Amino acid sequence: MLDGGFDLLELLRIGVDIALVWYVLYKIIMLIRGTKAIQLLKGIVVVLIVWGISIAFELHTIQYLTNQVLKWGFVVIIILFQPELRRALEQIGRGSLFSRSSKSEEEILEHRIEAIVKSCQYMAKRRIGALITIERETGMGDYAETGTLINGKLTHQLLTNIFTPNTPLHDGAVIIKEEEIFAAACYLPLSESPFISKELGTRHRAAMGISEVTDAITIVVSEETGSISVTKNGELKRDFDQEGLRSYLRENLSLPVRASESKSRSQRGKDNG
Repeated sequence: MLDGGFDLLELLRIGVDIALVWYVLYKIIMLIRGTKAIQLLKGIVVVLIVWGISIAFELHTIQYLTNQVLKWGFVVIIILFQPELRRALEQIGRGSLFSRSSKSEEEILEHRIEAIVKSCQYMAKRRIGALITIERETGMGDYAETGTLINGKLTHQLLTNIFTPNTPLHDGAVIIKEEEIFAAACYLPLSESPFISKELGTRHRAAMGISEVTDAITIVVSEETGSISVTKNGELKRDFDQEGLRSYLRENLSLPVRASESKSRSQRGKDNG
């Protein structure tokens, strides 16, 4: 009984130890993600793989070289990455290292929605045409490759600036992926549906086309009228105001647990209509 209890406590201790190590590693990776330090981490992994292969196959020259790299690499890292290390130590001192990713999914979602809504409202008032596609489950990589990769943080200023007339990227669609503007000036497939109103232009047909082949949500700001339309799953909804667009995005971009709620709201809207 005592041995069994001791074994259980020992396993629990090992499990907690491993979990803490993985948690710290995860936070460190999240801290350096998007910085040049992540490239260094990839390089270290490659060196370790080469070092392991050299030991397994007794490649003494390569093993000697990789040993020297590992031996002096720590000093080189300190010299090359002083700013990143200083910033990390400052965050540890402020107690913010492990709170960098403390934003909830709801807060991140709200930031995305507000950036999109503010940009669309600004462009609608000034009759600036826009085509914005929001990636969901279906990957949009093939369509992003037809344009220019941006990989920039989503803000309403950047989003609006892309569609400013007579700028290099204003013509085409912007693809939004999570918290980033993934690509701009992208070409989307045009819908061939005969049920689309003749008064709608190429942007609306492209929005319908992408909604027919993916689960993306696409927002269109009309250059002629300034009206805001949204497509999803082959359906086009028109004449959104600021609050209506915000509510629609909250319902359709929210967490999966709220999908049933969104469906019931949508059904009630159809019944009322």
